[in-house]
Parts: sequence; structure tokens; C-alpha cells
Amino acid sequence: MNQGTPAEVVEIVKKTGVHGEVSQVLCKILDGMEKGRVKRRNVKGNVQLGDVLILLNTEREAKEIK
Repeated sequence: MNQGTPAEVVEIVKKTGVHGEVSQVLCKILDGMEKGRVKRRNVKGNVQLGDVLILLNTEREAKEIK
């Protein structure tokens, strides 16, 4: 079973959702085949710069919020 891939939050792009509960962030992949790549992801809950997220799937990327 895959344990996930660590990724560090390098930028908080925008808050979204009905009550602003979802943040769109840029995160840098820290391990695995895509190490060093920066991906855009949606994160529910509190998040700060420097937080480490565990991504279960590094292939997907969120669409940019207009």
C-alpha cells in the first residue's frame, strides 16, 4: 500500500469554497519520481507556508481559480 508523497506548501494562491474553507496552494514535491516539481492543489482546512502535505496522488493537479 502506498503511504503517500510528501509535498511542502510554497505559496498560498487563493481561498475558495462557500465559506473560504478551501485553499488553493502551490506545493513542491519532496520525494518520488516527481521530486522538485511544483503542483497546484486544493487543500481543505487550515494551511500555512512551510506545511508538509501527504499527497496520495501526485499525478493530478487542480485547475487555476479565475
